[in-house]
Amino acid sequence: MSTETDVLVLGGAGVDTVVHVPELPLPFADSYMIRPGIQTRAGQTGDFVALGLHALGRRVHHLDLLGDDVEGGLVRALHAERGIPLTAIPQPAGTKRAVNLVDPLGRRLSLYDDTRSAPDDRLPESLVRELAAASRHAHVCITHPCASALPVLRECGVTLSTDLHDWDGVNPYHEPFAYTSDIVFLSAIRLADPEAVLRRIAERGRASVVVATAGAEGAHLLVDGALHHIPPTAPPAPVVDSNGAGDAFAAGFLHAWLSGEPALRAAHHGAVAGAHACTVPSTAHAPITREQLLQRVEA
Repeated sequence: MSTETDVLVLGGAGVDTVVHVPELPLPFADSYMIRPGIQTRAGQTGDFVALGLHALGRRVHHLDLLGDDVEGGLVRALHAERGIPLTAIPQPAGTKRAVNLVDPLGRRLSLYDDTRSAPDDRLPESLVRELAAASRHAHVCITHPCASALPVLRECGVTLSTDLHDWDGVNPYHEPFAYTSDIVFLSAIRLADPEAVLRRIAERGRASVVVATAGAEGAHLLVDGALHHIPPTAPPAPVVDSNGAGDAFAAGFLHAWLSGEPALRAAHHGAVAGAHACTVPSTAHAPITREQLLQRVEA
């Protein structure tokens, strides 16, 4: 296939401030002394998927809105350092940002700044068409500006994936993403009945593969009408942070799927990549490499 890009990632560029707390939920107190400190670094869901795919040898292009601010500069610098093409549309409201509270077990609570977008934010249709025409696949983050790009991408004929994150199976905001994509990732953390939600996504939409990750319990995979349990992969080092594990799973899965692996095999690649991410501090950018992934999958 004569394309310039393996995966076009839309949305999800931003900056997180990471705060390590003694426990979650955090009891009320006037103050806390924090170690190893409070750090701000580039990297939200789209950034992590792009970094993960790039580390696996995939050609990636990232498209999103960014502000002309310090945070936007951090995102641009991260992509430049890694050699990942980034097309940044000016965002007057500023770059997306969040505060992540991380406890000693590696669990995370994210607080998102909801002022960094406007209802009329859009990714330029002509640009979306141009980049999609040069891509094999598009991964669409569930940030607001990406919703309007979904029908455009479908018209372009690229396959689509998305990550619904901690969707409860009810919130209508997520439905356009869930029912338009060919591959749907989500977390099972808020699902009382994961199988029912996975089957509803497949029945109401066009997804051929639906995956609900379940942390230490592994993952649920629905493919060709059959539900499979993907066993958890033991992390290669102590778990320090779950931040980015879902993004790493998606990157590992998509890498294998684009290589022609069946969904079950691709899900195992995703589980290995997600386990690796849990051993990396949230302030670092160290996704699993292609060599590491292949060695651990075969092991």
